[in-house]
Amino acid sequence: MALPLTVLPLQRLPLLFAHTMLQSSRTQSESETNRLDTLYGTETPEGIDLTAQLAGPVPRILAYSVDLFYRSLILLALAIALAFADRAGWGIWLLTSFFLEWFYPVFFEVFKGGQTPGKKAFSLAVVNDNLTPVTWSASIMRNLLRFADFLPFGYCTGILSMTCSRHFQRLGDFAAGTIVVYRERHKDGVALPDVSPAPPPRGLKLQDQQAIVSLTERSSELSSARQQELADLLQPLTGKSGSAGLQQLQGIGRWLLGARREK
Repeated sequence: MALPLTVLPLQRLPLLFAHTMLQSSRTQSESETNRLDTLYGTETPEGIDLTAQLAGPVPRILAYSVDLFYRSLILLALAIALAFADRAGWGIWLLTSFFLEWFYPVFFEVFKGGQTPGKKAFSLAVVNDNLTPVTWSASIMRNLLRFADFLPFGYCTGILSMTCSRHFQRLGDFAAGTIVVYRERHKDGVALPDVSPAPPPRGLKLQDQQAIVSLTERSSELSSARQQELADLLQPLTGKSGSAGLQQLQGIGRWLLGARREK
């Protein structure tokens, strides 16, 4: 038995083609970003994809150097203050040195969002490998195993492990199930075209709405000629060509994105 064929109206073909072109352009841009950036991705039990940018050996070494400098300043100031305390002073200094070496990073990683002062200076953070906040057990494990990463000297094993591993993990990270990522700073919203919002025509299909919203959001990324080319493909929807058609589409896009007042 022959299967029925769905025939699309001719006026719908430009709209579908414009939507396809926008999606293809966005997918290509995301693909190039994934190749260039060290992105790490995981999926939550709810089916939500999470991504983060991994930190390589160089920024991690620089962050460690900053933390080492701060710890050294604290110990130097304490040594000067306890210089006349004889053996009791040395005992206090040694205890402080021990706690700073092993629990200084644990405190900041657990209570400060995975960021020691050094990591914060370079916008780094320690997280679990499922991108959840690092836990007490994971933080203690990764920091206690720094002695293994230090071997044979100067953190040679840790640097070699980070360089050779896919996710830049040292031995402590492997054992604790943690990674170090860049903490994204607040980003401004997408810059929308400076046009007056316009209500969409009645019966505008979801696929057409997605195409118009995508064109509006990417107005700062696409050249004027490219925007005009895509707007002309949507001429059956607006009934206008040229810059007038593009402005009308951008106005509809701003309306769909929630803008209601004219600028």
